[in-house]
Amino acid sequence: MSIDLDAMSLRELRDLRNKLDRAISTFEDRRKREALAAAESAAREYGFNLADLTIAKQGRSKVAPKYANPTDPSQTWTGRGRKPRWVQEALDAGKKLEEMEI
Repeated sequence: MSIDLDAMSLRELRDLRNKLDRAISTFEDRRKREALAAAESAAREYGFNLADLTIAKQGRSKVAPKYANPTDPSQTWTGRGRKPRWVQEALDAGKKLEEMEI
């Protein structure tokens, strides 16, 4: 299909652009539905439904900070995972972890 854009009026070009935008949107919607169906099918193969898998990941909440840097309260740590440098430096300097609790 060949379209001579130079021969089209401004109104025709705008109409064409609107049709293209709708076609692109429709295409993207169709591809999203296909991807969702494929994901649901894959989840079923493993004995799950897609909602169970996606809700489980979303259900994780952030842990509230438990410790704060006495010299810079904007630096916090939940107490989980590796100790931040400021925590280790304070401990090395003789402070106790309890002294940094929020």
